[in-house]
Order: sequence, then C-alpha cells, then structure tokens
Amino acid sequence: MTYHSQIHRQEAQVSTQKARRGWASPSSWAAALGVGVVAFGLWAEANRPATNIAPYHGEIGGFAFSPFHKGESPETGKYPSTAEIKSDLAFASKYTHNIRTYTVEGDLGQIPALAKGMKLNVTLGGWLDRHPEANERELAKLVRVTNANPDVKQVMVGNETILRGDMTVPELVADIRQVQAQTHVPVSTAEPWHVWLKHPELASQVDFITVHLLPYWEGVPEAIAVQDAMNRLTAVHDKFPNKRIIIGEIGWPSDGIDIGAARANTVNQARFMRDFFNLAQKDHIDYFVMEAFDQPWKTSFEGRAAGYWGMFTLDRQAKWSLTGPVENHKDWIFYALGGALLSLAATMALLSRRPDIRLPGKLVFAALVEGFTATLAMLLMNMGSTYLSLGAAAVWGTLALGQGLLLFLLIADSFDLVETIFGRVQKRHFEPIPAPSGANLPKVSIHLPICNEPPHMVRQTLDALAALDYDRFEVLVIDNNTMDPHVWEPVAEHCARLGPKFRFFTLGKYKGYKAGALNFALRETAPDAEIIGVIDSDYLVDPDWLRSMVPAFDNPKVGFTQSPQDYRDNDGSIFKRMMFWEYAGFFHAGMVTRNERNAIIQHGTMTLVRKDALVNENGWAEWCITEDSQLGLRLFRAGYEAVYSKKSFGKGVMPDDYNAFRKQRYRWAYGAMRIVRANAAALFNPFNKELTQGQRWHFVTGWLPWFGDALGLVFVTLGLAWSLGLILDPVRFEFPIALFMLPSIGLFFFKIVQILALYKNRVPCGFMDRIGAAVAGLALSHSIGKAVWKGLFTNKLPFLRTPKMNNAPALVQGLVMAREELVLLALTWGALLGVGFGHHWATLETKLWCAVLFTQSLPYLSSVGVSILAAMPAKAPKPAALPAAARQPARLGAMHPAAGD
Repeated sequence: MTYHSQIHRQEAQVSTQKARRGWASPSSWAAALGVGVVAFGLWAEANRPATNIAPYHGEIGGFAFSPFHKGESPETGKYPSTAEIKSDLAFASKYTHNIRTYTVEGDLGQIPALAKGMKLNVTLGGWLDRHPEANERELAKLVRVTNANPDVKQVMVGNETILRGDMTVPELVADIRQVQAQTHVPVSTAEPWHVWLKHPELASQVDFITVHLLPYWEGVPEAIAVQDAMNRLTAVHDKFPNKRIIIGEIGWPSDGIDIGAARANTVNQARFMRDFFNLAQKDHIDYFVMEAFDQPWKTSFEGRAAGYWGMFTLDRQAKWSLTGPVENHKDWIFYALGGALLSLAATMALLSRRPDIRLPGKLVFAALVEGFTATLAMLLMNMGSTYLSLGAAAVWGTLALGQGLLLFLLIADSFDLVETIFGRVQKRHFEPIPAPSGANLPKVSIHLPICNEPPHMVRQTLDALAALDYDRFEVLVIDNNTMDPHVWEPVAEHCARLGPKFRFFTLGKYKGYKAGALNFALRETAPDAEIIGVIDSDYLVDPDWLRSMVPAFDNPKVGFTQSPQDYRDNDGSIFKRMMFWEYAGFFHAGMVTRNERNAIIQHGTMTLVRKDALVNENGWAEWCITEDSQLGLRLFRAGYEAVYSKKSFGKGVMPDDYNAFRKQRYRWAYGAMRIVRANAAALFNPFNKELTQGQRWHFVTGWLPWFGDALGLVFVTLGLAWSLGLILDPVRFEFPIALFMLPSIGLFFFKIVQILALYKNRVPCGFMDRIGAAVAGLALSHSIGKAVWKGLFTNKLPFLRTPKMNNAPALVQGLVMAREELVLLALTWGALLGVGFGHHWATLETKLWCAVLFTQSLPYLSSVGVSILAAMPAKAPKPAALPAAARQPARLGAMHPAAGD
C-alpha cells in the first residue's frame, strides 16, 4: 500500500466518524455541561450567604469620620469640598448622632458648622506629627473651631502620636494642657490600649481616655476578636478606674492580608461589628466605629487593609446590612456565569476538533479548563472590588493579562495532554515499509555539512551512508569555515576512497554558516536528483532509511519527511541518560500529535525534502540559525504536506557537557523567535490563510512555553525586588493576593504532572527516567528565556556549534558553567528565608510567597544539579543501558526543539 492510499483511507474513516457525530459529539457536550454545572455549584457553595450572624437593631454609637472621596487624599493635599462633606454628614446622621474627626486642616475644619442642624455631636480632632510649626497652627485652629461651634462636645489632641513616636509624652501633655486651658470641653488624646497601660502619666493629664481596640492588627481571629477587645478595655478600666473611657476606634477590615489568624473579608467584618454593636448596646459602651467610609488613600503607608475599614464603600454603598444574610461578593454569580461560558466555549471549540477523544479525557479536559477559567474569574472578581490607583490599575491589569496568557497556555497544554493520552484515531499515521527491490525510486542527493568536525567521526558517518540499500543516491560533503587542513583533508581522502557517489567540497571561510553550506550543495546537486536529504555529521543511518521514507513522495503534495533524532552514545553517565530521555517525548508524543494536523517541526538531520519545493522556496534561509525549522514552516505556507514516522533510521551523538547542551537549546530558542518574527503574519493574522488553523495552533502553542520561560526571568527579577521590599519595608510592601500567587505554583506542578503523564503514555522509559527528563528540561529554562528575549530584539547570533565527543569537564568547571543559575538560586533561596523568617511564617500569604520563590528557584536548582552531574565521570556503559524500544529519542511538546543539530 502506498503512502497516499494509507493516508486517505484513514482520513476517509475519520471524516465518516465526524459526519456521524456532527460538529461536536453528544459526549463532548455532556462532559462540558456536566462539569459546568458542578463548577457552578461549587461557586454557589463558596459564596453561600452567612446566615448565622446575630442581627442588630439600634443606632450606631458613632463613626470615625473621614470624608475623602475618590482621588482625594491629604497625602496629595486634595481635600473634600464643603458640598461633599455636608453630603457625607447627612448620610452619617441617618445611622448615628456622634462622629469623630482627625484634623481641622483645609475644609475639614468646617465639619462642625456644616453639621449644624443634623443632630450630630462632634468629637473634634487635631492632627499632630513631627513638625512643631504645623502642630502649632493645627492646635490654634482646633481651639478656634471648638469655641465657635456648640456641637463640638469634646476634643482629641493628636491620634496615635505616641504609638508612631512622633512626640514624647511630656510634649503631648503640654499640648493637651494648652487646649484644655483655651477651651470649655473635655480634652483627650487617642492611643491603642497598650500605650495607655504603659504611660499612666499620660492618662492622668486627660479628661477622659480614648482607647483604640483593633484586634485585626494583632492577628486575633475574628471568632474571639470581640471578646479580646473587651478584655483589653477591661484592662484599661482596671488600670484607671476613675477615668471615663470611650472607644475611639473599633472595627474590622473587609479586605486585606491575613495577619496571623485574622482574616479580612466582608462576612468577618459584618460578624465582628454586629456582635460588638449588640454587646455595646447591652453594656452601654461609648464607641466610634472605625470607620464610616473606606479610605483607600491610607493604603500607601498602612497597607491594603487600611483602605477597607469602612462600613460603607468609597462610593457610599453599604457593604452589609445590620440584619439579614451577608455575602463576601454580592455579584459572584456574574463572574461564575462568565467563567462558565468562557470555559464552555473553549472546551467545545477544541473538543469539536477531536470527537474521538474518549469520555474520561473529555471530562478531564473540561474540568481543567473550568478550573483555569474559574481562577481567572475569581481574580477579576477580586479586582472589581479593589480600589486601584492609576498605577495600581496598570500593575493589576498587567498581572491579569499575564494570567490570561497563562490561561491560554494551560488550556493548550491540557488539550495536548488529553488528545495524546485519550485520542483513539490517528488519521495521518505513516508506517514506513521499505520499497521492494527493483522499485523505480527517485534519485536522492544527501547533503552533509561539516565544520571543524573530528575526521574519524565523519568517516563513520560516510561509511554508514555508503552502506545504504538504495541504488540512486549521491553524497555531497560540504566543509565550510574549517581553517585547519589537517581536519578536512582526511575527510576528503575518505570520500575519494568511497567512489564517485561521494563528492567533497571545502569552502574555506564562507558566509551563511550551515544554511550557506547547504545552499552551495543545492547548487552542486546532480540535475537528475529529485529528493534532497540532510543529516548531521555524527549520524549513522540505517541501510533502509531511503527505501522506507522516499516512497512517501509518491504523493505530490508531500514537501518533506522527517524521522526522529536518535542517539547512540549513552556512556553510562546519569547526565547522558537524562539528556537521552529529555530529547525523548517530543518525537514520541509531541511530533506524533503535531503530525495529526500536518504541523511537525522540521529538523536539520534525518530529513528528506522535495528538491523542486526547496528550489521554489529559494533554498535554505541563511539569515536564520535554525534554517531547517524555517524551511518546514515555509513549505507549509506554500501548501505542502509533511510526513512523519516515529521509527528511528539513524543515530548521532549527544552534547558532551552541560554547556554544550545549554548552547544547543539556546540556538533553537533564538532561532525560533527569529522564525516567529519572520512569519508573524501567517502565524497571528486570522485573515492570512497560508497556514491551516491546526498548523497555526501548534506553532503558536508549541513555542508559547518558551515565551513563558522568558517571562519567568522577568517574574524572578520582580519577585526578588518585591521580596527585598517585604523584608525591609513590610508596611509599604504587601504580599500579592493569593489568586496571583496560586496560578504560578499550579502551572509548575501541572507541567510536571503533564510531563510524567505523557511520558508514561508514550515514551518507553521508567519512572526515574521520566523524572530525569523533566529535571533536564527544567535546567534549560534560564538559557531558553535569555534566548527568547535576544531572539525577539536582535538579528545576529554567532553560530555556536555543539561540541561532540569532548572530554568531560572537572567538577568545578561544571559549577562555573552554571554560574548565572547558581547566583539566582542563592538569591531566590535567600529571599525565601528572609521573607519567611521576617514574617515569622505566620500567614497564608507568607507561605504562598515563599512557595512561589521556591518554585521559581527550581529551574536554577536543576541547572546547577545537571551541570554537576555532567561534570561527573561516566561509568562504563552497560550492554542493555537503554531498552530496545527506546531507539527514538523524544522531546516534550512544551519544550519543542527548533533545529536538529
């Protein structure tokens, strides 16, 4: 049976199957809708209203009153207008008859006058800090406003002035006495409970004690927070039994980081306040709620929670009622529906392409997509309830965009996982069958470019080519940029001994690197040759390679064929074994899946190309260091098909050390980025029809993980900088919300699970070899990331030939080769320990951030470890070091090679 008949019979079977199932099979709809229903139920359960909170019927004792609106802040000198203040006073008067202010600066000094007629008793505050002249002006105005307004019932001289260390107790006492002498109302100052207990000399000078009770800041869990506050109040009462005591601030934030066991959310705020209101009503406690309205301007110096203490939002909307159920997110249902619809669309769009996926795979895929989209929806829901400045909005927006890209990557990887493991039909499978003797097969011109290669290695390659079981072929050996005649002359002599089929050319210093040599060979190719073959200088080909693969060109649509890269130099070292299996999954899993959509990556060895197609595409791209992958994509754009066989027909040698391994992958990633730039219209323009949707999908999603490695460098840098802030200035630098941290951790572990699952399903190796392959791939992340950035913004990169058969370096050289990764490993671990111990490992955010840092450090740990393993001397190879079934190396689809040498 010819290749043409094999392919079309399978495609006809698949077309019939698709016709029976329609656009998407019922099982796909059942999986997607079933998972969606379950997910919506989980949303509903997670956002179930809290109904076990005691209601409160009565008036609020008092509000801490700061009437700043959106865009206003004393930090910038922009204060509320009198109209805004009056409106807020009227609003507050519906709930209480008492308010407390903090300063008389700007129009805030008019609050008592504006409150006239609203039945509001004003506790007027004057702000004191480290600036004596400003303090003097503030106190003078405080006295004037107090004496001019009968609604001022008492005065606060300073707020937490001793706690901040802005003044000494004697300095503050002097100011209190000054105001007492000039006004006719009781005078106090406000401090937390422990300051009063520590400074009884301050308590003796005030007319009454104003105590702040904010158990959230002390890490007290909400369940016992009211009782804890009452215990602190009792301690102050016991210390000063003859003083009137009022609570100047008491409350709980509706958002913010966890502090110890204290969790900030709307339900906890409502429960704390309602419980306290009922207790205060019963025990006749005087208090001011911290506070009336959210004041996000405070977050710049007190942290995120400081902006969320209000009973009402910045827009003056009630966060919760005094009676009835309470929800953390009132509009959760809209985000849940949005996430569910996005998940349904993504799931069905992809499952409709593979109706043959078994039901368990469809359920797994639908569940993964639903989980990813739900995470993004929850992130957007939290952003919607967060006060963001322009700068913060830009940061959060950038992070949200990153999460969106992460979502796309995860969906792509999930689909790759389930279609590889659970797919039942391979419509483009090609089983190479050697053509019978005497078959009329086209002439093949095999091109072997070399540059400073060891002569004995090239002679072995030539001897294997001479043993090909094929009548019509020639071999062109093109040596370029080898300046030492002692290196190329033995190869030329060997070609002469092998006969007229073997022709040798030495070009001296020649432009274009490997592509330049291949273009020279193309011009020297025999006119009657129809097929061009390319192999690397270290490959020993099987005799039946051409007889097995050339028949694929019976189909005039076929532009090139590809066989796997394979290796013969497993020398018994752990490093070589890890490399072997790291190269392993791509040809067993990734290329097999890509072949289903005619989207394989062409490699620079073990490939055959139709000569007319190559000439029509103007030969090999000399501007691109991965000219082979660029040619494959150009042939696809020209409408050609590719044929892939996962059977190995030749074996080469692997890089000898970690530095060579890393340089090889650096070249591939750099070249891939140049290809993306050169083919951007075909890859990203939906109106460009040169590539099919499947081809565009595989080329974009196949290289996307390398973009992830590039972004990983940015995130590591930002993570280290932010960690420094968390260590040195923990008030201004807060941990990102958990929804930003969890996906990055989840992505890493999902990738590990994906690798292990794909290898178990498609690659014939044991568990430890799967782990070794994953570690070897992870070790290259840093080099790939650097190559991506360079490839996106530069046009030249020196051709770095992968060394072959070099002696292994010393152990210290192994560490030196990974010196960049070693430094970054030390920095990330230092940041992890600094943040962890600096924050006492106390909160979930602390642990999550340290987990993020640890996850970010693993590629660098892998690099250092693999580099050390590469430096270790190899053991003598065993006869059965690798399973016989493992002739074809592979490469995981998430880390596609872009070139074959």
